[in-house]
Amino acid sequence: MRLMARLLGFLFTIGTIIFLIGVAGVAGLVWHFSKDLPDYSQLQDYEPSVMTRVHAADGSLVGEYARERRLYLPIQAVPKLVINAFLAAEDKNFYEHGGVDFSGMARAALLYVENFGSDRRPQGASTITQQVAKNFLLTNQVSFARKIKEALLATRIERTYSKDKILELYLNEIYLGAGSYGIAAAALTYFDKSVNELTVAEAAYLAALPKMPGSLNPVRNHDRAIERRNYVVDRLFENGWISKADADKARKEPIEFVSHSNSAHRFAGEYFAEEVRRELLERYGEKKLYEGGLSVHTTLDPKIQVMARKAMVAGLAKYDEAQGYRGPVSKLDMAGDWGVKLADVKSLADVSPWRMAVVLQVSDQSARIGFQPARESTGTLSPDREIGLIPLDGVKWAKAVAGPSRGRTPSSVAQVLQPGDVIYADPLYRDGKPVSGQYRLEQVPEVSGALVAMEPTTGRVLAMVGGFSFDQSQFNRATQAYRQPGSSFKPIVYAAALDNGYTPSSQELAAPIEIDMGPGAGVWRPENFSASENNLGPTTLRNALRLSLNTVTVRLAQDIGMPLISEYAKRFGIYDELPNYLSYSLGTGETTVMRMVTAYSMIANGGRRVKSTLIDRIQDRYGHTIFRHDNRECIGCDAAGNWHDQPEPQLIDHRQQVLDPMTDYQITEMMEGVVQSGTAMGMRDIGKPIAGKTGTTNQAKDVWFIGFSPDLVVGLYVGYDKPRSLGSGKQAQAAFIAVPIAHDFMKLALADKPATPFKVPAGIKLVRVDPKTGMRAGPAQSAIIEPFKPGTAPPDYYSEMGDDDPDRRSLPPDAGPVMHGLY
Repeated sequence: MRLMARLLGFLFTIGTIIFLIGVAGVAGLVWHFSKDLPDYSQLQDYEPSVMTRVHAADGSLVGEYARERRLYLPIQAVPKLVINAFLAAEDKNFYEHGGVDFSGMARAALLYVENFGSDRRPQGASTITQQVAKNFLLTNQVSFARKIKEALLATRIERTYSKDKILELYLNEIYLGAGSYGIAAAALTYFDKSVNELTVAEAAYLAALPKMPGSLNPVRNHDRAIERRNYVVDRLFENGWISKADADKARKEPIEFVSHSNSAHRFAGEYFAEEVRRELLERYGEKKLYEGGLSVHTTLDPKIQVMARKAMVAGLAKYDEAQGYRGPVSKLDMAGDWGVKLADVKSLADVSPWRMAVVLQVSDQSARIGFQPARESTGTLSPDREIGLIPLDGVKWAKAVAGPSRGRTPSSVAQVLQPGDVIYADPLYRDGKPVSGQYRLEQVPEVSGALVAMEPTTGRVLAMVGGFSFDQSQFNRATQAYRQPGSSFKPIVYAAALDNGYTPSSQELAAPIEIDMGPGAGVWRPENFSASENNLGPTTLRNALRLSLNTVTVRLAQDIGMPLISEYAKRFGIYDELPNYLSYSLGTGETTVMRMVTAYSMIANGGRRVKSTLIDRIQDRYGHTIFRHDNRECIGCDAAGNWHDQPEPQLIDHRQQVLDPMTDYQITEMMEGVVQSGTAMGMRDIGKPIAGKTGTTNQAKDVWFIGFSPDLVVGLYVGYDKPRSLGSGKQAQAAFIAVPIAHDFMKLALADKPATPFKVPAGIKLVRVDPKTGMRAGPAQSAIIEPFKPGTAPPDYYSEMGDDDPDRRSLPPDAGPVMHGLY
């Protein structure tokens, strides 16, 4: 007994020593790994990289910019179903343990021993808290050292932060594949839904992804994805978080992804979205743009944008087709599977409904074509091969640009197309309806241009087309291309004159003029487009602008002086500085479509300064407004409670008046004349009050039209990127190229707008005048109504005597100067 007691005492002592050594060893191990643990307090101020989202004026998504595609959701906004799905998949006892699941760790250790020496990756039993510690503070290195640090950090995090805070960090940080971080972004990426719209099956699938996001693609690994999804569904049911009926339904539900396409592409708004991105980058920098979680509310009107894009593309294609057919995009060897070869040819993704195709067979009356096959979500080529037919009607426009048949209308399809030709085709229409299975040959135009539509009272850009195809060229011709505006600049010259003593009835001489350009520079002889317009004699300013007479404009600029015109051009934002040469009065300086449209917006709104903008408002990740375009003051707009006979809200507009309202109305009326009976008559049948001006530059290298109604301003130009002549004669003028595009756009854009006339400002006097002479018209005489400022209307009669004649001095006080340049 004594020996047994000594043995037991010895064993107890040894055990105690071993225990103490173990405790000391564990304590030492803890101390060792605790020395260089990361500072977990940084989790309190954690601001993850959140993507910036850009929205159209109606709330539609236009674009997203991010390094990590993430939307941050507070835990209070996460549905219970989604929370339970992730707990079922990752950490059932999350709300019970203290950060470490020891039984799970024991199972992981046994598995490690079983798999030791194999190539299988060791499995862990990390809790959600441990995963937060790893994802935020540690690396993905597989080692016992990292697991120990992970466990130590987890226990400390649990003592510092609430369970909900830990879960919030996890659900927003976790990578779920397809470039998506966090549940909100993943729900949009995979199902194009918010987390509140997810079904049980969809929530279970997202919860299955953290373990192996790259291996659960239902297209590449369908069975594995379904198996893992159903495992999570089973866990949800076993834990009592969903009913049996819900579980049975979820197991049978297929996994169907909804393509999260480029929204800007849907609206044909790629140029607009890219311009917004550039502005955000310049304003806030790269980090804020791609990580700051900005919410950007833009001015884009998707409906107007689609109309603008449609009109511009059709106009460019129409002009280009008139020049003839230049041949196929490329040529294919037709041996083997033509679909595989055609799929490798780059096609423009934003020219729908145009589609790339290859010619398979040709006869005199038709060509059989095969369309470029689509690619599956996995990147593999679809086995389907779609076939169509191009009849002779579909190639009638395709005149040869060279050779013996140059300029001739083809009499057979074989004259235009050959097997192996890679082309673009568009549905063929007859009597306004598409013909099933038949297509029309299309050609990507060499010519390009730009269009901007703006709201004149605010400067909000409603639509922007920066070229034929963003996929072809990202150069935005609306904001980056500096071109000569030609005669579309003349209203600024005339506005400066009207603001300084002239009237619409004032006369200048439409006759040849010579300008000495200085020593060694020779003599400049500006001419009008038509030789018959060079000797019209005395002409009113209204008629001079209506007919776009260069000689009158130069004489007018000579009278009032180029420094004054330069000041007005700067005031309207067309040029920063305009040289004081008379040729610049004809629009030979270079500017952009955006600047010209902004200038015309100031005329359209009554002469108030506007600043063009693509952005209404920007909010940071917390919802605070950090930028707002409209800074007008609204007194009484924030009145609380019900109506108690308080004063009506007042909108205080502090913007500068850049043009006298009466002058503004006069130049607007003169530009209405350009539309009614001048160079922009093609706009007349829209049936709404529209004012505007055409512009054709020297040698017809660019053609412009800028016009407006009281609610909408549109400006565009057409020209080659490397400037060259668009042709000769009338067919190469703005009236035949630019005006039809503006017409097609404004007819659609204004279809639902009332025919609101331009507002007549106080003080304007409307007088019947002879349209040719500008003098007052008699009762039986044909006349127009002309607006005059007080004291400037023409008299009832004119004296042919000199100014010092007493009869001349006795004219009515509103006689004013009516004849200029006739000395």
